[in-house]
This record gives sequence, C-alpha cells and structure tokens, in this order.
Amino acid sequence: MSQLSFKGHTVVVTGAGGGLGKAYSLLFASRGANVVVNDVSQPAAQKVVDEIVQAGGRAVANTSSVTDGAAVIQTALDTFGAVTILINNAGILRDKGFKNMTDQEWDQLQLVHLKGAFSCTKAAWGHFRKQKFGRVVNTASAAGLYGNFGQANYSAAKMGLVAFTKTLAREGAKYNIRATAIAPMAASAMTQTIMPPEMLATLKPEFVAPFVAAVTHPDGPEANGKVFEVGAGYVAEIRWERSRGAIFKTDTSFTPSAVKAKWEEVTDFENSTFPNDMSEFDAKGTLEKAMKLPPNPQSDPEVRFDNKTVIITGAGAGLGRAYALMYGRLGANVVINDVKEENAAAVAEEIIKAGGKALPVACSAEDGDAIVKAAVEKFGSVHVLIANAGILRDRSFTAMTEQEWDAVVAVHLRGTYKCCKAVWPVFQKQKYGRIVTTCSQVGIYGNFGQANYSTAKAGILGLTRSLAIEGQRFNILANTIAPSAGTAMTATIWPQEWLEAFKPDYIAPVVGFLSSEANEETSGCLFEIMGGWAAQTRWQRAGGHGFPVNRALTPEAIISKWDVITNFDDGRATNPTTTMEAGQQLLDNFQNLAPDGDESNSDSYADPEDSELVAEAKKNVPEPLDYSYTERDVILYNLGVGATEQELQWTYEGHDQFAALPTFGVIPQFLASGGMALDWLPNFNPAKLLHGEQYLTIKAPIPTSGELVNEPRLLEVLDKGKAAAVTSIVQTKDKATGQVIFENQSTVFIRGSGGFGGKRTGKDRGAASAANTPPKRAPDVVMEEKTLPQQAALYRLSGDYNPLHILPEFAAVGGFDKPILHGLCSFGISGKHVLKSFGEYKDIKVRFAGVVFPGETLVTEMWKEGNKVLFVTKVKERGTTVLANAAVTLAESSIPIKAKL
Repeated sequence: MSQLSFKGHTVVVTGAGGGLGKAYSLLFASRGANVVVNDVSQPAAQKVVDEIVQAGGRAVANTSSVTDGAAVIQTALDTFGAVTILINNAGILRDKGFKNMTDQEWDQLQLVHLKGAFSCTKAAWGHFRKQKFGRVVNTASAAGLYGNFGQANYSAAKMGLVAFTKTLAREGAKYNIRATAIAPMAASAMTQTIMPPEMLATLKPEFVAPFVAAVTHPDGPEANGKVFEVGAGYVAEIRWERSRGAIFKTDTSFTPSAVKAKWEEVTDFENSTFPNDMSEFDAKGTLEKAMKLPPNPQSDPEVRFDNKTVIITGAGAGLGRAYALMYGRLGANVVINDVKEENAAAVAEEIIKAGGKALPVACSAEDGDAIVKAAVEKFGSVHVLIANAGILRDRSFTAMTEQEWDAVVAVHLRGTYKCCKAVWPVFQKQKYGRIVTTCSQVGIYGNFGQANYSTAKAGILGLTRSLAIEGQRFNILANTIAPSAGTAMTATIWPQEWLEAFKPDYIAPVVGFLSSEANEETSGCLFEIMGGWAAQTRWQRAGGHGFPVNRALTPEAIISKWDVITNFDDGRATNPTTTMEAGQQLLDNFQNLAPDGDESNSDSYADPEDSELVAEAKKNVPEPLDYSYTERDVILYNLGVGATEQELQWTYEGHDQFAALPTFGVIPQFLASGGMALDWLPNFNPAKLLHGEQYLTIKAPIPTSGELVNEPRLLEVLDKGKAAAVTSIVQTKDKATGQVIFENQSTVFIRGSGGFGGKRTGKDRGAASAANTPPKRAPDVVMEEKTLPQQAALYRLSGDYNPLHILPEFAAVGGFDKPILHGLCSFGISGKHVLKSFGEYKDIKVRFAGVVFPGETLVTEMWKEGNKVLFVTKVKERGTTVLANAAVTLAESSIPIKAKL
C-alpha cells in the first residue's frame, strides 16, 4: 500500500520529551504532520522540536501541565490553526507497596494520568466535533488491565483510561471522532527503572509508534473503542469475555450459601459470550427464568459472619442497605457508612431491632480512616470491606464540567482507595480480610454521558486487581462486582418496572459469598450481577501478530496484518490474568528475526570494543536461577547485618512495618552472580578472585517472602594487564509477575588473568560506576557498630557458605590470621546505618577496600550531597578503610528510620 501521509494534520503528543512520546512525535512529523511536543521539561521538549525542524518538519514545544489541557491545545491552535489528533501519553510512576503508599502518591498518579487525559481531551473535543474529525489515543498499561504489585495507584489510573476510551468512542462516533486505548510495553524514562537492559533494547518505542499512526490515520483500520497490547514487535487486540453464569431463584432461598453451591456455574466459561455493550444481555428474560426456578439449593455449612465485622460504605439506602440487612441476619457486626446521618442511623436501627449488631458512621467514604477507627473501637477489628458508596453526575462529554469529573472520581475512586487503605493494616496484621469493590457495566463497556463515572468505576477495578496481588500472602481476597439494580442512582435513568424487578436484594448474596470465609480462592476477579444472574467477566486476547524485531516497523505493515491482529477465532486466543502472562508473548517475539537480519545486534550486552574472547563469553547466557524465601529468611538476613531484638520492624514478622532491609537485595542474586563461569579467562584461578565492587538498585517494593527468579549476564570485562575485572549483572524478578525487584552489578578482580586484549577502561554506568569522592568537610553523620564475634557465622546462613569466613585453615590459605567477615555483611551494616540516618534509598554502591574481622567495630562516616549520601566505612580498632567510593541515592520521600518497639 502507499505510504500514509499526515500532511495537513496537527498532532498533539503529551509527555513527548522522551520515550514513547518522542517516538510518536518524530514519526508523525516524518509523515508530514504538524506536531505539538508537550512535556513539563522545556529542554526535553525543545530537543525533540529541534530534531524535527532540522529534519525539515514542523513542530512547537508546549510545557504546560497536562492538567491544563486548554493551554496544551491552545498551542496547537495558535501555531497551526487546528488540532486533529491527540495522543494522551504523559505519565509518572510512584510505585509503592499499598501499605506504605501515601495519599500524595495516589493523588499525583490520578492527577497526571486521569485528570490530564480528561483535560486535554475536553479541550480538543469541541474542535473535533466542529470539524467532524478527531482521533484520540489513550495510554493504558498491562498493570491497569491485570493489576501489579506495588502499583495500586498506577493500575487504577491506567484501567480508568480504558473505560474513558470506550465512552469517548460512543460519544464521538457520530462526529467521526474515534478513540483507541493501547497498553504499550516500551522503553521509557518510567520503564527503565523496572526493566532489564536486554528488554529495553528490544522494547523500542519505535515498535509502538507505527501502531498509533495506523489507528489515527483517516484511512486507518477500525479501532474505535478497542484496546490493544503493543510492544517488542507484537500487537494483539484484547476484549471482554463473559461466562454464561448462573441463574438463581429470586426469593428468600437466594443466599450466600446458595451462591456457594453454584459457584462453579458462575465461573464456567464454556459457551462464553463477548459483549461490547451493556444491552447485549437479555436481562428481563433472565429475571423471568429466575422467578420460575425451584428454591435454590444451599451449601452446608451455611455461609455466616458470626464474630466478623463488616464495613459497608454508602449503606444508607439501595444496594448498601440490602447488604447491611443481609450481613445483620447472618451474624455480622455491621458498620453502616453513609453521608446522610439519618439514613445510616435508620438502617442501623433496622438491624438492631431484628436482633443484630450495627453501628452507623456518617461521613464521606473519603474519610476511610474515621470509618475504620469507629469500627475497631466498637467491635475490636474489621474483617470485611464492601466499598459501595457512589454518586452520579451524568453529562455528555461536550458539556461535562471539571467539577463534575472531579466529584465523581473523588467519591468512587478515591473513596474506595481511602477505605481500602484504612482497613489494609488491620487485615495484614490479622492475616485475614475480604474486600468487595463496586465497578459497573458502564466501567466495563463505557456509556454515553458517563465519561466520569465509567472512568472512576474502571479505576476501581484496576485498584482491586493490584490489591488482590498484594493481599494474597496475607489471606486478603479482593474482588470487584458490576451490579445492576434499582437504586437512588439508577432511579433517574431506569423505568419504574425495572426498578421493582431488579432489587438490590438480588445482588447481596453474591457479595456475601465473595466476602466470606467460604471464599478461599477467588480474588482479583470481576463479576456482573443482576436480577438473579451472576457471571464472571475476564479479558480475552487475540493471538495477534509478531513482526520481526530486527526490521523497522511501519504503519503500513500494521494495517497489512490487521485481520490477524484482531482475529479471536483462529484458535490462538488466550486469557492472560497477570502482567507476566500478558508479557510472555511479547517476550517470545524477542527471537522473531527476519531471515536477512543481523542477530548480533539483538544482544544489548554486545560491545564492539570487546575482544573475541570476551565477545564469545558474552554469548553464553546462563540459565535463570530461582530463589524462594520466607519471612524467616528476611529476619535471618536482618539479624546477620546487625538488626537487634529491639528493632522489631526488622526482627518480628508480626510488626505492622515488618520489612527486609534494602541491602537484602544482594541475597537472592548471590548464587547467580557467584556462579557465573569465568574459566574462559586465561590462567583463571578462583583462589585469586577478589570481590571488588557491588552496586544494588531496588526497583520495586521488597516482598517479605516470595518466589523470585534471577537472570544473570556478563556485562563488562576489562583487561587490566596482570588482572581481569569482570562485571556481571543480575536482574531479580518476581516469578509470578515478571516485575524486576532488584538489579545487582558485581565486579570481581581475578589476579593473573589479564593480557587477553580488549577494553582496559569501563564505560560510565551512572551510579554503578560513580567515583563517590567524599567532600572535604567533617561528616554530617557518623555511626558506630561493634560486630559480634559470631557475626560471620550468622551471616553465612543467608547463603554465602565460603569456608574463608568460618574455618581458620581456609583463612590461612588466603593469607589471613583468622576468618574474615563477609564483605557483603559490612555492606549490609553500613547500608543499615545510612537507612537509619537518612531514610529509604533506591540504590547503593560500594568498593571493597579492606577486610573486617568479626568482633571489630565498624564506623560509617556519611555526607549528604543533594539526593545522594556518600559514605566511607572504617574499622575503628585498626583505622583501616573497608568500604570506599560508596554512596546511596535517596528515595524521593526519605525520612530517617527509627525502630519501633
């Protein structure tokens, strides 16, 4: 086909100073478009503009925040007189385990991702309608589709953008405005913190940009309201799949016990359907079938909630009231939250009069802390949260105000977050909790006039799926329902006969089962419920198409394979449920090379300066090495680097802030890096190997137990004449999700193994190779710690069993009078000193300059320079420096760490 041209089009790309946004800008400009390069960094935006202009294109920089969409779009109008295509790409990451996530980290993500997309799209929408043409691409993420550990805020925002897209598609169709959502996997300023180098090399933004160009062209393929996963040359459409579900008789026999009895029917996907719209279900016919059924069979024992405390938000009427009355009948202590005090009190009184226990709490769902505090004070604990509160502010997107957007997102999405955040530490401590959040069919399929509501509801789904992942090891299960029932909200849009038929009572039993002890496995799932019917809804992904990764991808190539990309019926469709599952097909495409391709270019570790010996060694890719651990191993490590019985957050697994010390990151990778083959070096003798430097970067919240996998590679080899300096890199990932948790770079010196040619000086590896020279002033902080005589014996239980550290005869072979302390133990002790003095950090680097004997005193001298803390560690008794060229990079919100008793 002829090359697609964008001449005459003006494209606005947000977050375009680098990564995906830059790739979009360059591609559109190369095809003749006028480009507005938006980025909060003026130098970054201008650099992209300059590159476009130098190549003969037309571009202008805009540095407004995406929350000021009017200013972003105005630049397009002022400079080029129009806007035709909007790529909402701007984003930030604030990854943090949910327990430690701050409101600011939550709010920042929603502001940039959700409010930014709303604001820019709103500003462009009127122009799109007037000219009867517009294209919008919103950037979701696999974390939004499936959830991800440590990304509850990000997952919520990204899933919210999926429903936002579907609603825009409905409202814009008659004006030739089309909206598409993509979940890209590509190297960017955000992803470089969580992806290994070899992945970043293949996950080029240039493998995503052609898809975006294809779906935004006037002659592009039909992609309105659709969602696609794109990256590493692989493209596939993803859609909703719904089970046939189960139908229950709508009478008093419809109970949580009845739901348990037919649960396998609810989750059975044989003969499933693939709805695109809320109307694609015979609701009335299903209700009529339900009413004709015999009484529902019941499971034994009965599903009950004796001695359990249940919080229900928005419980003063409608669904919340129905839930409250059900829990009251089944023995629960019921906490009724509602913004209207009289409504909450009335429902509580109703339960108490029937012999139950209830407590009204009148406040906004955004005040989750107050609700949980009241529940704990009255009933001692909380076991179940039903996040149900909501409001409607329906309005066509053209007419929707910023206030209407903010109000709905605040009550639904932020209110759910705040309540979940408030119960989370209680649930974690008691190792039990059940959460049911409330989405909507509008949040699944989109709906005209409900852009705010659909976005908020889908955001709740993304949040819940991340909570399900984080809560798994604490026996916290979290699920989402999309109910259709007659309520105060639906009363404004449903006919009277429907309100009477679809009672909230017919939703409550499913919620009851999901939130009970009887539910032992179901978590992270979505269920549609109405009129005696319940079904599970999940993602289905087309088999898709993989393009060669050693050839440039073009929009024309995308269009040529459109039928394959969107084919769900060729027997290759799958149902990913995690980010790791979803990413596997993308990863599989890494090896998809065109026949005439140069495979040597596909290895990001290759270096043209390497000698032939080193180049061959780098081609030997070691097998990944698994590492599993429990809280016991974390405690053992913490003790091994000097944590005491008084520092309970590091030595007691039941502490509400129990955590691994950050330097624990060297432990999972130890056998992987230590096992790297070095016998290819000339005159290699393992007895002449010295551990020279260690660099650890922490890329995600550290789980206190888990299944990890280590992927080691040879990073750099230097010929030092009489010695070799070998640096290995190990990516340590969560085995279930594929998320990178740690990256370690370990440098060893092998005496007598030099003279093989090649590089003598290493490349600048940023913080991993920084000199870290301390300033010429007194240290800002000095900490001393006397090691134990048995310190090495204790530390070696974390995996380093080298007899040099325990047997005098082996120490003598190495030239030492007695066994020495592990260098990584001194590393851990000093890392603990920095943590206690300056707070959390995201990386740490040291050079091992001397030895420590167990029982000696370590003195860590520290200097704070900007966001770095430089440090030197010495042995007090001998005045010898043992750790040099050392530094950490502080996390953004670091505060000194003090042990809590």
